[in-house]
Amino acid sequence: MLLRGLDGDRAAYRAFLAALIELLRGYVRRQLVRAGHGDNEAEDIVQDVLIAIHERRHTYDREVPVTAWAHAIARYKVIDFLRARNATSQHVSLDAAEDCVGDDGARMEVAFVLRRLLSVLPDRFRKPIELTRLHGLSVSETAIQLGMSESAVKVNIHRGIKSLLRLVGGDQ
Repeated sequence: MLLRGLDGDRAAYRAFLAALIELLRGYVRRQLVRAGHGDNEAEDIVQDVLIAIHERRHTYDREVPVTAWAHAIARYKVIDFLRARNATSQHVSLDAAEDCVGDDGARMEVAFVLRRLLSVLPDRFRKPIELTRLHGLSVSETAIQLGMSESAVKVNIHRGIKSLLRLVGGDQ
């Protein structure tokens, strides 16, 4: 339905949003309860998620399952809520917030976010990271496949990861 909506079918897009609301309500409620909160704020968070999805629909990667994309957005909205709720009493780190929201679809969400992050890297950094870290090739296998020296592969992996850390604020 989302794909048809992206291609201009308004009825399909409305049907997508209607179906998504139910999925999001359950997901957000579960995450709030896991974090020790009541689910009475779930509707507000769901509305925030729907707005974010609508505003970012042009960024949807058709190769990624739509549920992974929607859950990733919902997860960050829940984390934002938890941080705002705890802002006056304590700082909530991203790691702690992620522990609260559990791992429902976490692998798909991580794959979605990782794919987006890697896409901003130049090929010379992205390809060695994908081949070694995601596809499990050795440095020597990667070097052969890319026509690079092993040391160049290692350097490019290191530089690529450093670039990614700078993008997400990991150097702080």
